Amino acid sequence: MPEIIRERGLTNEEFFARHAAPGRVGLVGGNTWVDRIIARAERHLDPDHKWSRWTHAFLLQGQRADGHHWVIESDLEMQHKYIRLGVQENRVDKFHDASVYSTLAIVDFGLTPEQTNTLVSAGLDLVAKRARYSLRELLGTLVALRRGEARDRENRLAQEHSYFCSALVHQVYRTAGVDLFPGVDVKHTTPEELSRSPRPHTQWLLEREVATPVLTTMLESVRHKVEVRRRARARKRHQVEAAAAKPGADIPHSLVPPPIP
Repeated sequence: MPEIIRERGLTNEEFFARHAAPGRVGLVGGNTWVDRIIARAERHLDPDHKWSRWTHAFLLQGQRADGHHWVIESDLEMQHKYIRLGVQENRVDKFHDASVYSTLAIVDFGLTPEQTNTLVSAGLDLVAKRARYSLRELLGTLVALRRGEARDRENRLAQEHSYFCSALVHQVYRTAGVDLFPGVDVKHTTPEELSRSPRPHTQWLLEREVATPVLTTMLESVRHKVEVRRRARARKRHQVEAAAAKPGADIPHSLVPPPIP
């Protein structure tokens, strides 16, 4: 059984400083529209169809001579006149902003030093070979989740030398002889499944409540009002039909529903 340890009162920087170590898996939940698409798609993995906390995964490789922890990840990173699309190394401080990454986890699967060296080396090899980030494979996984397709089979949109974030983590772990989620193909692996791995592990979790965006609140209010009106019209229509079914019955004017625009 996994051991989940909830942390409170820490900044993202303090959380990583306390728990980051070579070979551990990092998970984050972001708040961009892409993150929301991924979190919503992962609801098919939950029996109650709750959206996932997790939208990105990466491998922690340890502290370097510059005093910073570094990660190996497959990501799409866009800056002014500069785009990196694929497996890359970054300082963990890219995840320090709590307004962007409100939920964090670090997962320790109890690797041996030899296993840790093997998987970090495998990740660095993919960095050196410029393995690509696969939007196509990510789409294949999202479609498979929506359709409820078996994901022990190869991703229909699989490409050579390409990985999205959680697929990269699963792949490098397999090179060390560790299958984090048996029965799921590497290129179908989601961040949510890494957090639910049946392999014994310790998971440190830092979770904050995020204020609902104003636009989202407004849209939910509009949806609620439309649904209330739709149900009211349906009730009146049912009453009219029931009254009309009685011989010689007059239909009260109050029961005649207004025309639908």
